[in-house]
Amino acid sequence: MSPARRPMLPPDRITPGGPADYLEVMARAIFQAGMSWEVVAGRWPGITEAFAGFDPARVREIDAEGIDELMEDERVIRNRRKLEAIAANAGRILELDAEHGGFDRYLDAASDFDGLTAALKRDFRFLGDFGSYYFQYVIGRPVPPYDQWRESLTAGKRKPAGG
Repeated sequence: MSPARRPMLPPDRITPGGPADYLEVMARAIFQAGMSWEVVAGRWPGITEAFAGFDPARVREIDAEGIDELMEDERVIRNRRKLEAIAANAGRILELDAEHGGFDRYLDAASDFDGLTAALKRDFRFLGDFGSYYFQYVIGRPVPPYDQWRESLTAGKRKPAGG
């Protein structure tokens, strides 16, 4: 392995305390899509501040003007589609939290990893296979071993959930 290439360590896992924790993990998965994790990590404190600590009630209120302001904010990764997705997903988390009597109950309603992946991809914007895997891993849900899961996707041995 070349000195410039470090092995990627798995992300820390958390025990979510409420909707804000779920939104923060989901937002990180969205920002990491197609980006260096190190770039996202370096900007994370500013992103967290710009998104009001990921309070979903505040984030869902971000309208087109608010997105325009975020597009000028140097603390965040200025990708309009990602910013819009995070605002929309905040509202969706709150809807599902109310509908199921807790967002964790929404997650529990899926029968397994593939079922939850399909539900997440259906119910949330800008969350694909990898983002769903990351989300489920970080919030402590059971996931298949990463190497096996990745191999199954790239080898075409399974159809990606929801796709």
